This record gives sequence, C-alpha cells and structure tokens, in this order.
Amino acid sequence: MLIVTGAAGFIGSCLVGELNRVGMEDIIISDDFTHEEKNKNLIGKKYAQKINRDDLVKWIGANASKVKFIFHIGARTDTTLFDVETFNKLNLHYTQELWNLCSKHNIPLVYASSAATYGLGEFGYDDDDESIINKLKPLNPYGDSKNDFDKWTLQQTNKPPYWVGLKFFNVYGPNEYHKGRMASVIFHAFNQIKQNGKVKLFRSHNPNYKDGGQLRDFIYVKDICNVILFLYKNKVANGIYNLGTGKARTFADLAKNTFKAMDVAEQIEFIDTPFDIRDKYQYFTEAKMNKLQKAGYTKPFSTLEEGVEDYVKHYLINGKYL
Repeated sequence: MLIVTGAAGFIGSCLVGELNRVGMEDIIISDDFTHEEKNKNLIGKKYAQKINRDDLVKWIGANASKVKFIFHIGARTDTTLFDVETFNKLNLHYTQELWNLCSKHNIPLVYASSAATYGLGEFGYDDDDESIINKLKPLNPYGDSKNDFDKWTLQQTNKPPYWVGLKFFNVYGPNEYHKGRMASVIFHAFNQIKQNGKVKLFRSHNPNYKDGGQLRDFIYVKDICNVILFLYKNKVANGIYNLGTGKARTFADLAKNTFKAMDVAEQIEFIDTPFDIRDKYQYFTEAKMNKLQKAGYTKPFSTLEEGVEDYVKHYLINGKYL
C-alpha cells in the first residue's frame, strides 16, 4: 500500500494519475479535501481510501505494517503568506511526524522540498554539498519552513530506511486550475491571452537582464512524476536532490511559446515589478542536476517548447485534467 499526501493538489494528483497509469491502485490518498475546486483533480483517479490530513498520522501508527512507501507531496505553498505558525505546523512539524513514523516502522519516504530554499541564489543551486543547506537564506516563511526541515533531516540519527527530499524548481502543468495567483506563469499567460490577446510580464529592474529576460528553471509536472516513479523503483543514495531541468529559460521564451501553442500573434506588455517583492525578486534560478543523473536518472526532461505545447493544447484549451 502506498500513501500520497497532498493528493488532491497539483503535483500530488498528477502523481496519483501516474501511479494509476502504471497499474498501481492500492493507494491511500490524503489531503484536507475541503476545497471543492481542488477535489476535481481526483475525478477518474483510482485509490483504496481517502484519509483526511489531520487523521493520517494516527492512521499510519495503527496500520504501519501495511504501508510500503510514502510520497509526501502535501504542503502549504503560498509564498505570499507570512504566517510563520501555519508554515511551521504544516510544512515542518507535520513532516517531522511523518519522518519519525517512517523511521520507526521502516517505511521509505520521498518528500517535497523546494527551490525556494535557495533564496536569491547567493550560494548557487548545487545539491552535491549538503552542508550548504545550513547557509541558505530563503526569502519567505514558505522557503524557511522547507529549508528548516531539510536541515533537520540531516541532523537526525533515526532515519527512514530509504529517503529522498526533492527540491522542486518552477513546476507547471495540468491540475493547477485551483491555485489562483500561485499557479504557474504559463497558466496565467494562457488566461491573459485568452481574455485580452496579450501577456503582461514584469519589467527588469536589474541592469544585467533585459525586460522579459529574467531566467527560471521551468519543469513540466509530468517530468516531476517520472522522477518520483524512478525513485520508487530504483533505490538511490539517501539525501536531498534538485529537481529542475538544469536549463534556465526566460519569461519571454515562456510567453512566446504560449502564444505559439495558442496560435495567437505575440503581444507582450511589461509592467513594473511591485515594490513589495522587488528586493526579493529572483532574476535567475537553474538546478544543478548532476546528482540525480549520477544516481541513474537519464531520461531527458521536456524542453520548454515541448512542455508548453502539451500543456496548452491538451489541457488548458479544453480545461482537461491529468
């Protein structure tokens, strides 16, 4: 029996779908299940049982012998929220409880960390030297909560028999309809083009970057699922791994590919980056992917062109879910 937390959310629901696709249905799905829009992500998914997030720890304690693997994808991910207590409760302490249960009952664990832990990238984006984790300076409570857990794992003597933390970079793809302002830039670009025929991007306030030339490592959610499935089937060295494409692309590239996939003429407008986030704005992120590749993952990642085209044409245009 497998457990997927955050199963009604963006990445979690896509993972459940991928597990179904390869024939796995003996899955416990966990979330708060109170968000009706988010629950649409579960339509058509096959699973054994739904367990409310608040009841999961107790359930595992009583049924640990049945649990083969835990994919802990669930988290509070709003980078604009500054409620430290909420992030500590859901992202730090809750994950610590799951870790301790996995350690006690010898249950393998893959959990979601985040590239938000890297802050402005002062120390680079290399996951080979885990001592760097103690130096990182995230830009918000969300990033702090993820980095605090990463640091905590490395201090533990009691550990799951097999564990991997994944630092997700900028993930986009189907099943993010419910995320509002926290949805990917591609999602917002699609809707802006659909409504107004144009896309608004932040103007650069850094002389080293052109308007629209800000760079991010955008990764398609299908690639995220492929990596997680690889980690389930192949035991790699325990530790914390980056999960991006290893290739940063500009926001202008993203917008242009969205226009192309929609067969609409390009029209990009630049607006000032809001003052409240301007001093914390990341102009460049790019995952170093050598560690995962050395661990045996060799499948190519979707290019931005491939991912945007698939997302727009097969999901966004028709409002379909994965």
